[in-house]
Amino acid sequence: MGWTMRLVTAALLLGLVMVITGDEDENNPCAQEALLDEDALVCQGLEVFYPELGNIGCKVVPDCNNYRQKITSWREPIVKFPGAVEGATYILVMVDPDAPSRAEPTQKFWRHWLVTDIEGADLKKGKIQGQELSAYQAPSPPPHSGFHRYQFFVYLQEGKVISLLPKENKTRGSWKMDIFLNRFHLGEPEASTQFMTQNYQDSPTLQAPRGGASKPKHKTRWR
Repeated sequence: MGWTMRLVTAALLLGLVMVITGDEDENNPCAQEALLDEDALVCQGLEVFYPELGNIGCKVVPDCNNYRQKITSWREPIVKFPGAVEGATYILVMVDPDAPSRAEPTQKFWRHWLVTDIEGADLKKGKIQGQELSAYQAPSPPPHSGFHRYQFFVYLQEGKVISLLPKENKTRGSWKMDIFLNRFHLGEPEASTQFMTQNYQDSPTLQAPRGGASKPKHKTRWR
């Protein structure tokens, strides 16, 4: 066999391997998917690490190894803001804007975590040490409610004393986050990100594309 024929054969074999690998990757439930472009707009400089998953920021929790069930019982994640300024203090907010579902978010925003007085040096290292106004509550999307976005925002505190009103402390749901931010004159977030997951009992193939609640369609792979 001549060199030309050998090169052609090698190229065909390589192409076949890539096609097969691509098909396997497409069906691999552990391959982490990036969020759709419209949801990725929130991903601005913040990193969120959970056990076994690593940095899940701007991704979908994989439908394998019981990750979607495990994340409902894991402790608070490591949240890092590499761009945090030493000497500054920050506020961390985690919310679900899709409560009880993205199609009908009648309890938007559900407040999952609220911490103030976080030192910039600590936030840069992923140490969330400060005044916890709302203790961490793990993501627990209801069955048959589609995918939920879990959003993290970091705001510059600038010496302000931050607190929740008594009525805000009574419940986590239907939190008027915009009113809270305006009350303390908090501007745009310094950093933010989000990830998506759904109830572990729900099969992604059963989620109808309704109101943005279905599984992301663009499958950019993350390793």
